[in-house]
Amino acid sequence: MSAYEQCRTALSASPRTWLVTGVAGFIGSNLLEALLRFNQTVRGLDNFATGHRRNLEEVRRRVSPEQWARFQFIEGDVRDLSACQQACAGVDYVLHQAALGSVPRSIQDPVTSTEVNVNGTLHMLIAARDQRVRRLVYASSSSVYGDHPGLPKVEDQIGQPLSPYAASKLTNELYAGVFARCYGLEVIGLRYFNVFGPRQDPEGPYAAVIPKWIAALIRHEPVHIYGDGQTSRDFCYVDNVVQANLLAATTTNPEAVGQVYNVAVGQRTTLNELFQCLQQLLAPDFPAVRSRQPVYADFRPGDVRHSLADISKASRLLGYAPTHSLADGLKAALDWYKQNVV
Repeated sequence: MSAYEQCRTALSASPRTWLVTGVAGFIGSNLLEALLRFNQTVRGLDNFATGHRRNLEEVRRRVSPEQWARFQFIEGDVRDLSACQQACAGVDYVLHQAALGSVPRSIQDPVTSTEVNVNGTLHMLIAARDQRVRRLVYASSSSVYGDHPGLPKVEDQIGQPLSPYAASKLTNELYAGVFARCYGLEVIGLRYFNVFGPRQDPEGPYAAVIPKWIAALIRHEPVHIYGDGQTSRDFCYVDNVVQANLLAATTTNPEAVGQVYNVAVGQRTTLNELFQCLQQLLAPDFPAVRSRQPVYADFRPGDVRHSLADISKASRLLGYAPTHSLADGLKAALDWYKQNVV
């Protein structure tokens, strides 16, 4: 039995109370759905800045009425310390996902990104400490590796941040470490690598590449690649991220606590390869995509050239074992994409 299977069995036998911040967002709503399916009690906090009520409604439709009854929603902002204190009261585990993502957004508006990502995380750390939660697991990012040239990315080897977003995520890691040392708060950080899957928003200027490209291909709109297309990423399906969060929250391995982990698959795909993969996947239902060609544009400031994770630390200390490759994840999410981006 895998570590994740053991985790799910233990949770089902002994339900806990969880707080998911950013619960109406892409990753937050997937965490909510998984926890409810395991019959956990879940509280959610969101201000709908980037999340959507429709994500919560979709989760409601996908779980049983009894499971949905275990969910309590608080509309609030992580920049409001009192809202964070209220949300953390009586909670066992916090999965802190609330953030303003996107490197370009942070370059355009570094103040708001810093207020949400840094101050919001600081408030959650304070609230988790004050309300005596068992453990706080927070979302960091592969962007913290910055200009470090090494591949694959190893947790203890980082470079200089290349964007305000990256700086905010690195600051979160520093603050989490301080709270562990000063207050004994149990914290674990997860550095996400290019997560994708159902309920990821394809709209807006800061949409992630996979849903944005799928929407563009289906709608016969231009697909823009910034640079020469040889930029590479370690794309990670959201089910892998759910697994990492639950393992991190519930691990009984003392060595695993107070650490930061890469959450990815350990496979590198160029943007050109991704475009071809999406073409092949969509062609049976949308034959016109076979003839499409991407539109190349200048590199964007702040973008990392290559990204590939070493996931051995998460495997060794948490028992993390990704279940979905890029191809597996795209196949699993394809029906959702086709139904929601047309």
